[in-house]
Amino acid sequence: MEKPFRIGTRGSPLALAQARMVAAALRAAHGWDELRIELVPITTTGDMIQDRPLFELGGKALWTKELDRALLDGRTDISVHSMKDVETIRPAELEIVAMLPRADVRDRLIGAESIAALPPGARIGTSSPRRAAQLLRRRPDLAIVPFRGNVATRLAKLERGDADATLLAGAGLDRLGQAEVGTPIETDELLPAPSQGAIGIEIAAANDEARRLAAPIGHSVTQLCVAAERRLLEGLGGTCRSPVAALACAEAELIRLKVEILTPDGSDAEQAEILFPAGDEQPPADLARQLLERASPTLRALFAQ
Repeated sequence: MEKPFRIGTRGSPLALAQARMVAAALRAAHGWDELRIELVPITTTGDMIQDRPLFELGGKALWTKELDRALLDGRTDISVHSMKDVETIRPAELEIVAMLPRADVRDRLIGAESIAALPPGARIGTSSPRRAAQLLRRRPDLAIVPFRGNVATRLAKLERGDADATLLAGAGLDRLGQAEVGTPIETDELLPAPSQGAIGIEIAAANDEARRLAAPIGHSVTQLCVAAERRLLEGLGGTCRSPVAALACAEAELIRLKVEILTPDGSDAEQAEILFPAGDEQPPADLARQLLERASPTLRALFAQ
C-alpha cells in the first residue's frame, strides 16, 4: 500500500477544518481514497500560550515554527496555514506553493448590529492591534479588552460577559459551520488583515513530489492577490505590533490593492489605493514606500524597521 500523504496542521478546530478542506481538494484532484491522506496535528507555541497577546510572545512564527520543523524533518509532506498567521519573510528552505480559493475576507461583529450601534464605552474583546486601532479610530470611546484563544474560546468569553462585543474573521466562522454568527462589516468600513480568508499550502522547497501533488488545487487569483498583500507587508516592515490592513482584489488582468496603516490608538492613519497589472511585484513595494514617506514620524516609526 502506498504511504499516506501527510498534512501538517495546527490542532485547533479551525485549523483541522482547513486541513480537511485541503485533504478533500487533494482527493478530488487525484482520485485518492480516504486512506491516502493522513492529518498530522501539531501543537504550536501559539496554541500553548493563551494568556498574552501574540505580539508579546514573538510574533507570527509562534504559529509556524513547529510545522516548519516537521516539514524539514520529513515528518509531513505539506503544511496547511491560515495565511494571515504566516510571517511575511519565510525560511528559504520552505515554499508556499498553492492556496485554496479565498473565502469571505470580512470581519464579523458579534454583540452588536454595527460599530455605530455599540453603546458608549463598550468593551471590545480583541488582541489584534489592527482591529483595535481601526475600532478606536472610528469610536475613540470604546475600551479594548485583550482576547486570545480559538473561536469557541472567544465566543465563550463573550457569552460570560468578559466583553460586550468582539470581531472574528467571517471565513473562520463559516469553516466552523457558524455562518449565522455575527454581522459582516463591509471592507469599506473595516479593511481586513492582509491575507485574511486565504488557506496556504507549504512544502519543503526541495520536495518536488509534494509540489507536483499540491499544484492542481492552487487557485491562481487568490495567490496573486495574497502575494500582492504580502509584498506590501514586506515593504512596510514592522512587527505584530504594527496595525495594518490590506486587501487586494482582481479586476480582469489588474489587481486593486487597498491599504490602511494606523497608530495603535487609531489617532493617526494613512490610507491608499492602487491599480496595477496582476503579477507585478513592484507596485505594492512602491506603495509601501510612498505610505511611509507621507506618514507622520509617530506612524512611520511603527513600520519602518
